[in-house]
Amino acid sequence: MSNFIEPIAKLIGAFSKLPGVGQKTAQRYALKVVNMSESEVRDFAECLLDVKRKVKYCSVCGNFTDTDPCRICSTRDRSLICVVKDAKDVLAIEKVRDFKGVYHVLHGVLNPMEGVGPNDIRLKELVKRVNDDNVREVIVATNPDVEGEATAVYIAKMLKPLGVKVSRIAQGISIGSDLEYADEVTLSRAIEDRKEL
Repeated sequence: MSNFIEPIAKLIGAFSKLPGVGQKTAQRYALKVVNMSESEVRDFAECLLDVKRKVKYCSVCGNFTDTDPCRICSTRDRSLICVVKDAKDVLAIEKVRDFKGVYHVLHGVLNPMEGVGPNDIRLKELVKRVNDDNVREVIVATNPDVEGEATAVYIAKMLKPLGVKVSRIAQGISIGSDLEYADEVTLSRAIEDRKEL
């Protein structure tokens, strides 16, 4: 049984659905909202609705965007593609400001234990881009865990016959970690020291 009245308890429940938000943090967020002015709450709610209405996936790379194609696909070197698992990994690499190519977001990695196979992630779209955009190199920047490594090897085997160079970001990121938590120096070094698969 909750110690909070129903509207606050429901808001706590809503905040606790967010990743990384535990019960205590959800309570702090909810109580902060209670103490905000009505106009602040309205602005906050409008931001949430605005994100749902305007943000979509780029039809080319699969990254978050409010224009299609996204700004990165529209302005960068399309002959160099960095393949990542999720859109949050694009944000991590973009913090480095060294990468001048475009991205390809897989929206997952191969994971037979979870039933995720090659048809469940955006691999067909990657092959189409390699064929259509005169790609010279594909950098695989999936996480350095079992699933990320399996996906990298699969991509290399899939793309090598197409005559494109396939490289893997260097090991500077510890095994089992996520790209989104890596610092800029580590990510920069990992991209600079990538190796061919």
